[in-house]
Amino acid sequence: MKLTAPLSHLLLAFLFLVSACSSTQTERIDAETSTDAETDTDVAAGKILIVYLSRTKNTKAVAEMIQKNVGGKLVAIELEKPYPENYQATVAQVASENQSGYLPPLKTKIDSIGQYDVVFVGFPTWGMQLPPPMKSFLKQYDLSGKTIIPFNTNGGYGIGSTFETVRQLCPNSKISEGYSTRGGLERDGQLLMIKDDKARQTEDEIKQWLGSLKMI
Repeated sequence: MKLTAPLSHLLLAFLFLVSACSSTQTERIDAETSTDAETDTDVAAGKILIVYLSRTKNTKAVAEMIQKNVGGKLVAIELEKPYPENYQATVAQVASENQSGYLPPLKTKIDSIGQYDVVFVGFPTWGMQLPPPMKSFLKQYDLSGKTIIPFNTNGGYGIGSTFETVRQLCPNSKISEGYSTRGGLERDGQLLMIKDDKARQTEDEIKQWLGSLKMI
């Protein structure tokens, strides 16, 4: 039977509608598959440990941003005998520890560290070096075979030898690209600096960094 022009146009419109519905359904299925993949990544977040040392709370702020984006267990390093509150007294003590190689005992204890596959380690730059308490942590626990991801805050002088020391203390670990940002400068009375606009900027940088590591 020969179709009239209006009827032919109606039939074509109907076929186009069916095709469009099928395409939409396919895109929805793909989206659901992608969500499932992200959920699998989230489950892996249970294998993430975030360990940090923070005196002016800037490194703590970065650690919390990392946890917000990747999950994981957050642990603050504490000493059996804390450093003096006086800044100059702490500087003198840290310089002495660095010179002698003394590793201060940690109050912080981490059970079953073997369950973690990825360990973020965060610290400020002290005297252009890795703080002795972080050295204590890296020496105390066997991190062989794990992925170690360093992050740092500093008073504007950079990371110094900190990242290289992490690499030296974890010779059997995979060391990923680290992150560093400007934090406080206790010497000049600048304490928590990662707040307000600086906090928002820092979190944006952290998201980009974690994305480059394929952590999010």
